[in-house]
Amino acid sequence: MPPKPTPRSIPIHPVPRRSAEKSRGAVSTPQGRFERDLREAFDDGWHEEHEAARPAPTVVTAEEARTILSRNTSPDIPFELSLNPYRGCEHGCIYCFARPTHAYLELSPGLDFETRIFAKVNAAELLRRELSRPGHRVSPIALGVNTDAYQPAERQHRITRSVLEVLAECRHPVSLITKSSLIERDIDLLAPMAALDLCRVYISLTTLDHATARRLDPRAASPARRIATLRALSRAGIPTGIMVAPVIPALNDNALEAVLAAAADAGATSAGYVMLRLPHELRIVFQDWLAAHFPERAAHVMSRLRDVRNGRENDPRFGTRMRGTGKFADLIAQRFAIACRRSQLNMRERGAPAGAALDCSKFHPPAVAAGPGHRSPVQPGLFDADQ
Repeated sequence: MPPKPTPRSIPIHPVPRRSAEKSRGAVSTPQGRFERDLREAFDDGWHEEHEAARPAPTVVTAEEARTILSRNTSPDIPFELSLNPYRGCEHGCIYCFARPTHAYLELSPGLDFETRIFAKVNAAELLRRELSRPGHRVSPIALGVNTDAYQPAERQHRITRSVLEVLAECRHPVSLITKSSLIERDIDLLAPMAALDLCRVYISLTTLDHATARRLDPRAASPARRIATLRALSRAGIPTGIMVAPVIPALNDNALEAVLAAAADAGATSAGYVMLRLPHELRIVFQDWLAAHFPERAAHVMSRLRDVRNGRENDPRFGTRMRGTGKFADLIAQRFAIACRRSQLNMRERGAPAGAALDCSKFHPPAVAAGPGHRSPVQPGLFDADQ
């Protein structure tokens, strides 16, 4: 078990179960698995109706991270290095596999995950230091895999922007995945990097239906806006792809072909999908959400999910956790392959993982930071072909 991080402490207000709240994903606040004390909800008769309707505020806490790059050894994840500028994510995606990581902070993977955000304000400084090490081995960095690097807090903190400035300066390859249109702000950095085969962007989308999307990922960009973002990135010359992640049996699997077709029409050239995973506390968070939003369908969804997870609610085994097993999982794989052929997705890089085509040969170590908080601008002429 990794050491428990110790960011600035914040007050915790446990709410074990609550009604569906507008603009929030989780409807419950289950305890994290590392907490020592057990809390139970108790109605003392003083609860008032207006208190339940009060929206949960978002609290963003500045965190001085100790390390910034995560190294992956999982054989079924197509990248070696990843960087996450934030802990927690305000998008509130109910299916997010990263929710259980909030348990390391002694916070709930439920509502706390989307309302208690930690911003790694020294991310660019740490990255610069890491890339300056003589032993750094260049491999594409996956940016924003656990939590969205372009969530609302990025508008103010601009941590992702500062990280991209460092990567652009030293010509380090990067792949990004997001649900936010805010990534369009950084086209001025991403397009020149893409021209040197240093950048690739994936847009994550689970459905084209706005009503369903508002429940699945309430504070992310709308499906139409995400398709428009994909089109804007493609027109700027940035290689783009679509991730249908996750596919939720009996809930959004019927949208698979439509999402892939819309993405291809917007300029995407590659695609992928992931079957829903429910590790640790996410099982509780997701089932509470199902009962609140789709009570008539909840039992069927969970039954189908257990079918693709060997009778369990989660199957963590390498090789099967991303796609599932069984007849339904095989059917999804066949539908995905047919839809990709029809839309001419994955034609140029058949079988290649995201980021595999990125160029690692142009890297040069960045300049040493002048001091804490140093942010180096992109140098003029950095992307000239003769450099």
